[in-house]
Amino acid sequence: MRNFLVFLTIFLVFAPVLIPGDEAGGFSASTDLEIQLSTVPEAKIRINQSFTFPFLQGSSPLTEDNNIEFTISADISPVSLAGIGEITLTPAAFFQIAGGGQAGSGWNMALGNGIGLRGPGAVDQGLRKAKIDGNPFDGLIWQAWGAGILQFDLGAVFPGPWNHVVFQTRQEFRYSAYTRAGPNDYWIFEGDDGENRNGWKYRPSYTLGYMMPQSPVLNFVGFMAEMEKPLYNGIEGAENWGEGLEKWVFSGLFNFSINPRFDTLLAIQMRTRRNHGLADFNNKDIYYQDLPLQNEGGQRQILFHRAALIMNFKIR
Repeated sequence: MRNFLVFLTIFLVFAPVLIPGDEAGGFSASTDLEIQLSTVPEAKIRINQSFTFPFLQGSSPLTEDNNIEFTISADISPVSLAGIGEITLTPAAFFQIAGGGQAGSGWNMALGNGIGLRGPGAVDQGLRKAKIDGNPFDGLIWQAWGAGILQFDLGAVFPGPWNHVVFQTRQEFRYSAYTRAGPNDYWIFEGDDGENRNGWKYRPSYTLGYMMPQSPVLNFVGFMAEMEKPLYNGIEGAENWGEGLEKWVFSGLFNFSINPRFDTLLAIQMRTRRNHGLADFNNKDIYYQDLPLQNEGGQRQILFHRAALIMNFKIR
């Protein structure tokens, strides 16, 4: 596993030299470097290598730019490594079909937990503490997904530099699994909430934004809503702590185009959390299954999540 991820990283670093692009013939290749930072203790570096080919192109405005894009990526964070691949088919300007997969592993340290089973530990004041059971690279986290994407630009219907109000929705089904986990085991990856089980999740997202033509730096503002709902079979007691409740993340988006090769996206995010009353439901040290769901005031509350910064450098 480690050798594969190292090879993938080396390939992506040298791909700009080894693989020439041919925009004139319709084929193009691009390489991007992303650096992701946020106000919570997390960071990630991602290298993307993309190849785009003309595919099923027609003469109408809806089909003249049809293509198929292959993207391979390598992720490196302080607690994990992962390789990612995705294929995106554009059969019409307003519609895309995507499918992909990811494989990764990690390790645990004082800074955060990269991988491991999450279960109950010692009892403290009547509540069990959460316990992470994982050693470096002791298992593989793998994911596979398929998605349909609808997108719309008002400027395509009513041409004009000030008319670019855009909308996109991605409807995704994703299967995730940890090779050490059994059907009813919960696991953590890359410092998430540690409430994952092997199985399917439904993950739709909705983005509404405006592309500003005259701004020299800030060229896009928007709002995104993302949802995640588990689709795997419930286990005993799951409704008590609200395992089946959808989780939402709401983001205000601001994209700054520093120069043609450097963009920075700022996301200010809120998210829903289950309502466990006076219990400290935002503390990952407590085993969440010991915190019963409350109905008074609603089963979910909206809290500030993070401010995230994604810097994208176009290498070629």
